[in-house]
Amino acid sequence: MKKQILIVGSGFSGMWAAVSAARLSSLEGNNGLNIAVLAPAPELRVRPRFYEESVSTLVAPLTELFAELGIAFIAGSAECIDTKAKKVTYLDADGLKATVAYERLVLATGSQTKRPSIAGLAEHAFDIDQLESAQVFEQHLDSLTSRPASPERNTVVVCGGGFTGIELATELPARLRGRLGENTEIKIIVVERGAVIGGRYSAALRKTVEDASRELGVEWRLNSEVEAIDANGVTLKNGERIAASTVVWTAGVEANPLSQQIEGERDNQGRLIVTESLQVPDCPDVYATGDMAHAKTDDAGNTALMTCQHAIQLGKFAGHNAAASLLNIEPYPYRQVNYVTCLDLGAWGAVYTEGWEQEIKSVRDEAKKIKIAITNELIYPPAADKTVAFAAADPLAKFV
Repeated sequence: MKKQILIVGSGFSGMWAAVSAARLSSLEGNNGLNIAVLAPAPELRVRPRFYEESVSTLVAPLTELFAELGIAFIAGSAECIDTKAKKVTYLDADGLKATVAYERLVLATGSQTKRPSIAGLAEHAFDIDQLESAQVFEQHLDSLTSRPASPERNTVVVCGGGFTGIELATELPARLRGRLGENTEIKIIVVERGAVIGGRYSAALRKTVEDASRELGVEWRLNSEVEAIDANGVTLKNGERIAASTVVWTAGVEANPLSQQIEGERDNQGRLIVTESLQVPDCPDVYATGDMAHAKTDDAGNTALMTCQHAIQLGKFAGHNAAASLLNIEPYPYRQVNYVTCLDLGAWGAVYTEGWEQEIKSVRDEAKKIKIAITNELIYPPAADKTVAFAAADPLAKFV
């Protein structure tokens, strides 16, 4: 009887974990492994692009790829993980409970935006965290055209000045003017609790974001926190009131709550701290990957970030190592020494940096071309061709 590797999640890390496991199984003569992916739909949602327009198109189907590689797909949403019985309970497509057993589990359920207990946040703030919520936000922007012109209608408050907040805020002037008219006076305000713009970035990258914001007319409220959100705007803890018809929450992310069902140590984002082979120490049959894993990328003390750049490679290593453990093959220690940052800055262009020190290599139109190549091509699934897919899934092949 074949031994089952179950991958929960079909995002960047889950999809690549499945392909990588299938690759090793094929190299070993398809020796006794069954690889299955459990997810709501056989698709990769291109989440890094959810700040863009036409979000419903940012989905890549996986059915043909999985069929070509012999990967089984189980439609459902995981609810309960029993590591002792080695089974996962899920709700199937009809909303009925079902279970699936595993020999090795790869947990690749990603992350979600943190939503703290702030008055009015749940009722009045949008987010672009998931496909459905990003679609709701896009529909809201469309609805602004039917409202009377006013400063409140033309103002958007973005709560959180991290990567997502910056990309959304710098994209919004063009998105709003495309709806409301090129000569419309637009106001985009980023509320950021930190003392500087882009606080976790290098000085050069911070200055670039600041310059782009100034040129695009994006305002920043630094050292500021949200007290309450209502249908007509935001109240800050310092007492400032910002009238706005649109408030978007982008402040902070945390691992999917399923991580709490796995016995093990976690970081402050809820990610499971894993070994260099991406196993959970207290549950060696479980591999955590992508945004579910706190993993060292190198010997210099750096750890993987919650980005698709890291999720893709983590997935390749997790899938390979899960299969290797069942085939009595030595695992590969996860390493991802190279690190880049490519930040979209709307109509201003983009900025591309290399290394953990974030040395700027290109800006504006040149960097924008790199950004488009990454998000429109590089991060998409491979072709439904075994040779192409397996070559791309090799954990030791250079990704970026």
